Amino acid sequence: MKQAHRWLPILAALALVGPLASGSAHAQKKRGGKKPSPQAPAAAPAAPAAAPQGSTDIELDAPAAAPAGAADPNAGAPAAATDATGSPSGGICEIDPSACPKELDVKAAAQKQVNAEIYAVQQIYALRYHRLELQPYWSFSLNDQFVSHPGPGLALNYYITNVLAIGVNGNLYAGLNNDSDFNFQNRRATRVAVPLNEYQWNANVNFTYVPVYGKFAGFGDFIFHYDAYVVGGAGVISTRPIAVIDPDNRKFDFEPKLAFNAGIGLRIFFNRWFAANLEIRDYIYNEKLENLSVGRTAAEQQDKATWTKDNSLTNNVQAQLGISVFLPFSWEYRLPK
Repeated sequence: MKQAHRWLPILAALALVGPLASGSAHAQKKRGGKKPSPQAPAAAPAAPAAAPQGSTDIELDAPAAAPAGAADPNAGAPAAATDATGSPSGGICEIDPSACPKELDVKAAAQKQVNAEIYAVQQIYALRYHRLELQPYWSFSLNDQFVSHPGPGLALNYYITNVLAIGVNGNLYAGLNNDSDFNFQNRRATRVAVPLNEYQWNANVNFTYVPVYGKFAGFGDFIFHYDAYVVGGAGVISTRPIAVIDPDNRKFDFEPKLAFNAGIGLRIFFNRWFAANLEIRDYIYNEKLENLSVGRTAAEQQDKATWTKDNSLTNNVQAQLGISVFLPFSWEYRLPK
């Protein structure tokens, strides 16, 4: 009976785990102890008492009993630990501190200046549809090493669609043609001359097509808008040979000639109606060149039919640097953004 009372506290605890308690009672009966009193389990609602000192019987499956009246160590604990600034600490915050913003970071983000919203795909910055472009420019020749043909020019283009325009342009060269010093000194030293021509003016009717337009960033956050175009047309150019073989007897007159032109250009917009413009254009025409031979007799020298030789296809490639002004200055889209 003394042996049965020794296991009463342990059996009371094992009653909470069900089948384990019956298995323990079966093991106790097999060891030869007496059957516990049926009234014993009802009298043990309290927490099981600690095993007497010196006892060597230990039940590993029994839960450890907390001291009577002890508070739960997890009761009332915060969900996560925080550091001195109130931000969470430990876990992901230790692995990646940037994932846990701190109070100072929030204040700095609130005071940061936010730029205006820019759409990756947006409406055209400078709409060209039904607008008139005024394009004053200065031109200079690129492919003639013996004589230069600089001069002012003006182009007018009206856009019948947003990418297609019809227009006119003209150049004034009179009084600005310059014979190179190299060519002049070479003629005097070697008596070898190259036929030269000077231009007076030209006028053309053109079509302009804009296949490319976009934007790029520059000077920090400033956005530049641009477009690239091709241009071509036909017109008239007035030229004449420069008398370098027999200048004492030969005097040439300006004659207009049919000319065709083709080129490419680039515009960079500073606002919706003002842009810088760079264009490369080739004016192609048949030129009359001075005859390098001189008649032996005075009659032959005075015969104008002998002053020129066969025509030569000439390319006048010139760069045109100027500005573009679009009228009217403003417009409204039919559909909102």
